[in-house]
Amino acid sequence: MTVVPSAEAGATIIPEHVAIIMDGNGRWAAKRSLTRLRGHGQGAEAVREALKGCDELGIRYLTLFAFSSENWSRPVEEINHLMGLFRFFFRKEIKALCDAGIRVKFIGNTSKLPSDIQDLIEELKVRTKDNNKLVLTLALSYGSQAEIVGAMQALGEKIKAGDLSPEEIDENMVSRNLQTADLPEPDLLIRTSGEKRLSNFLLWQCAYTEFVFLDVLWPDFKKQDLLAAVEEYGSRNRRYGAL
Repeated sequence: MTVVPSAEAGATIIPEHVAIIMDGNGRWAAKRSLTRLRGHGQGAEAVREALKGCDELGIRYLTLFAFSSENWSRPVEEINHLMGLFRFFFRKEIKALCDAGIRVKFIGNTSKLPSDIQDLIEELKVRTKDNNKLVLTLALSYGSQAEIVGAMQALGEKIKAGDLSPEEIDENMVSRNLQTADLPEPDLLIRTSGEKRLSNFLLWQCAYTEFVFLDVLWPDFKKQDLLAAVEEYGSRNRRYGAL
């Protein structure tokens, strides 16, 4: 029997910020002779499981890699289905997110998304802005390399305007110009499906993040899987390069 730890009980170390690469929807569907679209639909249920797990464990920040900048190269039918899922999820879950005290944020080039989804994003941000129990950040049309390039361009403009010298640039300044400037760096990054790579996700922010790779496919992800990853995280000694 697994005892669910809590931050208050101190049964294990609870990360403040968990990031998840939600991988394996297509393989989950293929194993069941279903379409990839069905896999994406089931993946939405796993998001609810992750949110439940964060609530029970007392995790304050959850960042989900929902749609990468590279995903735009997928078949049009699959992209359209994913956009439909985002519409459905945002409309259906907004009241539940508000009632649960969840604040919703977005990172990525959301200007590439359909205009009605951009409107839903703004509505979610406005309606949840005063919630403070959990910050849920969704990475949509997101690529970390593009994010870092954007930060460099912003700093370059300041240098060009005479407001900044190159010598003043340090790691903290770069971090403040990223889209995650108001978030703590992830303590724990989870990737499902057994793959072991970052796939252009939070490259700068994960400099000292602990990685846990799970063989479970994302649609099968349950809050018990989050607990297992947190327990693995709690067993590690984070030295940040020191002895």
